Amino acid sequence: MFEKMDFEKILRNIDPAQILRVLIIIVVGFLLIRILRFVIRKIFEKSLNPQSRMLLAKFINWTGFIVVSLIVLSELGIELTALLGAAGILGLALGVASQKSLGNIISGLFLVAEKSFEIGDLIRIGDKTGVVHSIETLAIMLKTFDNLLIRIPNETLISAEMTNITRFPIRRQDFNITISYKDDIKTAMDILKKASEENTLCLDEPKPLILVKDFGDSGIHLLLGVWFEKSNYAEVKNTMAIDIKRKFDEAGITIPFPHLTLYYGDERSKPLSSSEEPHHGQSQDQH
Repeated sequence: MFEKMDFEKILRNIDPAQILRVLIIIVVGFLLIRILRFVIRKIFEKSLNPQSRMLLAKFINWTGFIVVSLIVLSELGIELTALLGAAGILGLALGVASQKSLGNIISGLFLVAEKSFEIGDLIRIGDKTGVVHSIETLAIMLKTFDNLLIRIPNETLISAEMTNITRFPIRRQDFNITISYKDDIKTAMDILKKASEENTLCLDEPKPLILVKDFGDSGIHLLLGVWFEKSNYAEVKNTMAIDIKRKFDEAGITIPFPHLTLYYGDERSKPLSSSEEPHHGQSQDQH
């Protein structure tokens, strides 16, 4: 049993000068924390990435808060031995109850050390895609394109497959295009090459990728892959699609779409197109 602290007695013995000293300690303490945080940020501004600086700032804040709190308690004459003993029991209970949180904290340290993403990167985790808004102690915050905030625990993130879409300064956009069998493949590939060369947002190096993928059920599948700066993603995707469709129309190249033909009755029966339907009660055999 810890000795019960008489807080009423402590409050009765506090004089105005002691209260003034406590206020000065609090103001000066938090001012020193802010100054230290500013100096550390300036020192490591170029050597640390944004998430490492954020975690370092949080560490300084919590450490400074604990130190100031202990000094204030000591100034008020509160016995720290009994308080720390009670805090030890409380910490043990919280530790048992918060094993999941501890796992998230350790996972967060691994993620920071791994440097697989930074604040501002566009990443995809499972079916979630968004910009890394912040990296917290227990989780990361993703901001989606429709302005939603998604919280993903660090422990979940470290064990999941993650794609960093904007890790590198350039990326490639693939366009899967189908032409009909009656069209000339070489002509279509020349049009795709010209469209990529005329688009000022597409890079000359690396060169565009143009190839025949396969022969499908309704047409010939082509692939056009163009390289661009990652900030131009939406504009490249839109302008290239518009240019390809316009140039194909001008050259008379058809982009096929599925046709459905229905047969009813035996082999002598007349085939129906997708817009025709047999009349109810119509005989299947025609004489």
